[in-house]
Amino acid sequence: MNGFPILSVMLLVPAVAAILCLFVSANAARSTALIATLIDFALGVVLWTSFDVGGAQWQFVERPALGDFGLFQYALGIDGFALLLIMLSVFLMPICIGASWKSVTNRVPEYMALFLGVEVLMIGTFAAQDLLLFYVFFEGGLIPMYLIIGIWGGANRIYASYKFFLYTLLGSLLMLIAMIYMVTTAGTSDIPTLMAYDFPAHVQTWLWLAFFASFAVKMPMWPVHTWLPDAHVQAPTAGSVILAGVLLKLGGYGFLRFSIPMFPEASGELTWLILTLSAIAVVYTSLVALVQADMKKLIAYSSVAHMAIVTIGLFAFNQQGIEGAMIVMLSHGLVSGALFLCVGIIYDRLHTREIARYGGLAINMPRYAVFFLLFTMASIGLPGTSGFVGEFLSLAGTYRVSTWAALICTTGIILGAAYSLYLYRRIALGELVHDDVKSMSDVSGRELALLAPIAAVVLWMGVYPESFIAPMRGDVALLLQRIERAAPASDSRPTPGNPAAAAATAAHHQTGGGEATHGESH
Repeated sequence: MNGFPILSVMLLVPAVAAILCLFVSANAARSTALIATLIDFALGVVLWTSFDVGGAQWQFVERPALGDFGLFQYALGIDGFALLLIMLSVFLMPICIGASWKSVTNRVPEYMALFLGVEVLMIGTFAAQDLLLFYVFFEGGLIPMYLIIGIWGGANRIYASYKFFLYTLLGSLLMLIAMIYMVTTAGTSDIPTLMAYDFPAHVQTWLWLAFFASFAVKMPMWPVHTWLPDAHVQAPTAGSVILAGVLLKLGGYGFLRFSIPMFPEASGELTWLILTLSAIAVVYTSLVALVQADMKKLIAYSSVAHMAIVTIGLFAFNQQGIEGAMIVMLSHGLVSGALFLCVGIIYDRLHTREIARYGGLAINMPRYAVFFLLFTMASIGLPGTSGFVGEFLSLAGTYRVSTWAALICTTGIILGAAYSLYLYRRIALGELVHDDVKSMSDVSGRELALLAPIAAVVLWMGVYPESFIAPMRGDVALLLQRIERAAPASDSRPTPGNPAAAAATAAHHQTGGGEATHGESH
């Protein structure tokens, strides 16, 4: 990119558009938001195509001379993990604007401005290379989502927005205290430097727990997941899409960026905690999903189960597990977002999310039924879809560390197939009983334009996952090199990965040239 500050531009475009939205009419605000998000998506494509796979770990680094801020600095840069999550964000944002085109009719300029603000804060969180800058972006995302749920949500929106805000804020206060300690101890707030800094082992445990308090709520992990179903049910359709699609991934990104590389010994010692909570979450939330009468609440509980697959993969401490966890995050962002869109499409027609009110939609809404079936199959991990790749790799990596955790989580996936297919049968199959359901029209051109791109990427990721694994392969190798000394004892294979391949790729990343080492899972 020849020094072009593309990351700063990606932050500036939606920020300026958000301000403009506040001073124009409703229709102009919709157009402004859509144009701004499409520009950011185009810049994201440039970022993707310009990313040097096998090159230096940190790319598109920006550290402008803005004066002396003490230990705080404006520093941006991305690696493969951040690239993939930024692409997920900019891909979903235009879809969210399109989903709100007709369903949101009151205070439209403010609504569009808040969504653009969410985009700024998401991209900033993934691109920040300064610890305190990361915290500002990370916590800043609470404010627009709190307002989106509280103003444009359902009947119990005030309760849901307060619960969402308090849960996520309280956990992050402990993380802020830990960050202040880290900055004063290491003498820097630079994230790449802190990722290589060796904190004392006895201190790492407390720091890890402080970060865990925040990331566990963001994921969300059991038992601090109870804010999520309420937030999803009360949020508008686009709010649920971006909440499930991107904001839940902040916790997984936090584990990858901070907990594991900065506190490797503590991560190794507390792996049992992650595996236990994740195994419970997969089974418990799947059973709860089976008895839900509200479509959104069912999908929300399924999100908790899928994110538990992410955490067990990350803390398997091997190549398959970490790569699988990242693919699950990307797949879940696409599939859950698409499922919430499917719910929103029929909610706009019948104004109810009660599962029993539907049935037989495949008769009068065949195109809708096809898309709904595809995303349902992707959610349960059908081979050829994005869901299969991530879950298979994640569970394969987990099996090498803990047979019982892999077995329990596989049981949860079977339950996932049960509630997903049960939902589809009650919504799309059977006979058309209700007259108002018989009169529902199939998806419009606008709705088709929202669902088709997600369907294409879900199939692309399922058929050719290498496109998404290649950018992060070198970063996985570096992470393995960092945490290898803290890898948990395995009941099947003691080594956490391929140390030789990891070392080779790590050395290659430091020199910034040649072909990336291919992972043993491909």
